[in-house]
Amino acid sequence: MLDDLPAQLATLRSTFDDIRAVVGVERLQAEIADLTEKAGAPDLWDDPEAAQKVTSALSHHQAELARITGFERRLDDLEVLIELAREAEDADVAAEAEQEYAALQSQIGDLEVQTLLDGEYDSRSAVVTIRSGAGGDDATDFAEMLLRMYLRWAERHNYPVKVMDTSYAEGAGIKSATFEVDAPYAYGTLSIEAGTHRLARISPFGSADKRQTSFAAVEVIPVMEEAVEVEIPEGDIRVDVFRSSGPGGQSVNTTDSAVRLTHLPTGLVVSMQNEKSQIQNRAAAMRVLQTRLLLLKKEEEAAKKKELAGVITASWGDQMRSYFLYGQQLVKDLRTGYEVGNPAVVFDGDLDGFIAAGIRWRKSKPVD
Repeated sequence: MLDDLPAQLATLRSTFDDIRAVVGVERLQAEIADLTEKAGAPDLWDDPEAAQKVTSALSHHQAELARITGFERRLDDLEVLIELAREAEDADVAAEAEQEYAALQSQIGDLEVQTLLDGEYDSRSAVVTIRSGAGGDDATDFAEMLLRMYLRWAERHNYPVKVMDTSYAEGAGIKSATFEVDAPYAYGTLSIEAGTHRLARISPFGSADKRQTSFAAVEVIPVMEEAVEVEIPEGDIRVDVFRSSGPGGQSVNTTDSAVRLTHLPTGLVVSMQNEKSQIQNRAAAMRVLQTRLLLLKKEEEAAKKKELAGVITASWGDQMRSYFLYGQQLVKDLRTGYEVGNPAVVFDGDLDGFIAAGIRWRKSKPVD
């Protein structure tokens, strides 16, 4: 294989150069310089919200640039390593070069997928909501399994996650949960997960050996700075406050700090309970509600009702992925055909294969 490596490396470098051009390294460097200047302003923290946006954008841009330059350095080092292995005819160095090439090929392939994320909101962070659907205790348990799956996926990538709201079921699992993934391209990446997920297994809650099918819905929306542009009249919102609760209804707070906002004209409901105060929970809920209303407005204008958040029924006929935990032991995406024969690793957060296949599938669909 060593004789083939120089040509293979040249092809890989060409792929990387295309990615580098799409990312726009020079533009990225200019934006970092501008953000660095803003971050150094003495009055930056006079407006904490604006300061947070500046520092967060700077951190994201710096991480993106570091990743690109890191790949450049590794490609250069690999070229030197290949030459060293050929000149010295050293089997150990050759094995090291082959191993590094395989790693780079996989990682640059993942980066190539990200370059397909060129939608209007793809580069933004994401807010994900999971809701249990049909299936009783199995469905609420399944919703909790999906929550853990996405949190483990984010942990694998070192993405900061903030759980914003959790509604526990009376029996097993959760009725719903909302969390934010604060990472570049989190929305573009996770939006492929939006839809109805179906679980088929021998139920641990019902009669012995009885197969149960249950459903959960996943909604993904981008975190949008423009949300502040959506003005919501006070009369259009009903505000309910209540005590945050944990599993089994056990009280977490002794004050009514949790907030539920209902947008009366549309029926949209947003709950937040994981902040320390009612004011913080209301602000977080309002941000999500504004985002959903902005998306709804844009979808109506574009006549694409399901393009971003969509209408997800969490029932038969609407599923996009099936998880089989009996017999064949399989997780299969019904859109792409991508499948994994080990559900345990998928539920432990190994989703990159499904996400990459989904992004490529979405990009290949004809534009309406």
